[in-house]
Amino acid sequence: MKKPDYIPLTGYPGYSEDEMLLRACSVLDVLSTRRTIRDFSDKAVPRALIEACIAAAGTAPSGANHQPWHFVAISNPALKRKIRIAAEAEEATFYEGKASQEWLDALEPLGTDTQKPFLETAPWLIAVFAQKRGGVRTGMDKKNYYITESVGIATGMLITALHSAGLGTLTHTPAPMNFLRDICGRPKSEKPFVLLVTGYSGKDAVVPKHALIKKSLSDISTFEV
Repeated sequence: MKKPDYIPLTGYPGYSEDEMLLRACSVLDVLSTRRTIRDFSDKAVPRALIEACIAAAGTAPSGANHQPWHFVAISNPALKRKIRIAAEAEEATFYEGKASQEWLDALEPLGTDTQKPFLETAPWLIAVFAQKRGGVRTGMDKKNYYITESVGIATGMLITALHSAGLGTLTHTPAPMNFLRDICGRPKSEKPFVLLVTGYSGKDAVVPKHALIKKSLSDISTFEV
């Protein structure tokens, strides 16, 4: 077996423990203000900003470093209109019989329904696709590994980057989402993972109080020391 090539590790300055804690708390402070929003402004967002955030997401860890994701950033009004029409059709099926009553009850405090005007109002939609095959370089056709986990991590980093830049986000996941693959012209070997809506929040944007309920650190973690 061929021995891997290695290079020196960079990018990890020798912060003191106090500085490390301050930096971690700073990230916590920023992310604690993140909200899923549905009231977007139509104010344009520079393409360069979206590109930088997607590039940040592309640094995510992945199975065998195959990076099994593809991001389609959409600002074209005609395409956004097509996506809204298709998404609302799927949502109507969901709300009118596909979803269990328990699921509908869980969504009720969030005030969601079949209407998704934000899909046209927001300046950017980012469709995230998971690739079944690929490789460490474009054009390869090898099996990808830990696809869902890898794409999920990259999507989380994308949301973090967008929020850190001052943009609002919404993760939209109508099911099924095959229409998204067709509209975006992606191959059948790719599976739509999430449609991320992003842009500036609307002037009078509101969020449901229910969304502010967050579990405590003690609820979400266990320390064995």
